[in-house]
Amino acid sequence: MPTFTREEIMHLGDLARIALTDEEITRLQGELNVIADAINKVQEVAGDDVPPTANPVPLEAYLRPDVAETPLTQEEAVSGASVSESGMFVAPRILGEE
Repeated sequence: MPTFTREEIMHLGDLARIALTDEEITRLQGELNVIADAINKVQEVAGDDVPPTANPVPLEAYLRPDVAETPLTQEEAVSGASVSESGMFVAPRILGEE
């Protein structure tokens, strides 16, 4: 028996405001059922002796000490800019070019 029915896929499409064709519903049903089967297999393997984790590597390994440093001055910050004006970055306008 499939985990996701066609009606559930259509309901998810309605919730997401996505119009799905019959072919898309069939394809998504197959893909979501494969994902659900994979999750079920992992659940079968994970026993009570395996603690749940979001990351297998401790995040402390990637953190550096939080040490206060002197920030850049305005002149230092814009010194590498290709164009600056009055101590500010100048970038090409992308909105409102009527």
